[in-house]
Amino acid sequence: MSTESNTNRNAVRLEPWGKGDLPLLKQLLGDPAMMHYLGGPESEEKLIKRQATYEQMSKPEEGRMYKIVLEDTGEAVGSVGYWESVHNGEAIYETGWLVLPGFQGRGIASAAVALAIAHARKAGKHRYLHAFPSVENHASNALCRKAGFTLIEECDFEYPKGSFMRCNDWRLDLLASD
Repeated sequence: MSTESNTNRNAVRLEPWGKGDLPLLKQLLGDPAMMHYLGGPESEEKLIKRQATYEQMSKPEEGRMYKIVLEDTGEAVGSVGYWESVHNGEAIYETGWLVLPGFQGRGIASAAVALAIAHARKAGKHRYLHAFPSVENHASNALCRKAGFTLIEECDFEYPKGSFMRCNDWRLDLLASD
């Protein structure tokens, strides 16, 4: 099942993460430039484990990972998802996204995040969806604002495990109307 956003020639659809998506994951999380704000590239071993985790995320109420696919070409250009987490003692959904460098700045991430928000809202298990972009990642912070998230605070966030980064805590009320 795919979900589409038809905003322009950069229209995207989301497809559930699948067995053949490890090469895309390597492009996204194995690239130092892509992981600049997220603690650096992941090792081959960690990428293989993450691929298995993404494939197993199949219950919408618990979270899903999707590849972002260009509608006109069928090319996979990024990832977006939401998953269960606990933040400040509260059960929430957390979201994150990555778009390959050659496709950034075209509204693709915004369209994909809007679709992921719709999926999280439909899943209906948690009231809030949080995003935690680095305070230095101006593009992701702008995307949060544009997508309707509210800036809660700056905070220290552990990612990857054992490494803390300074980030903004953005929150979206999934029960609020669009």
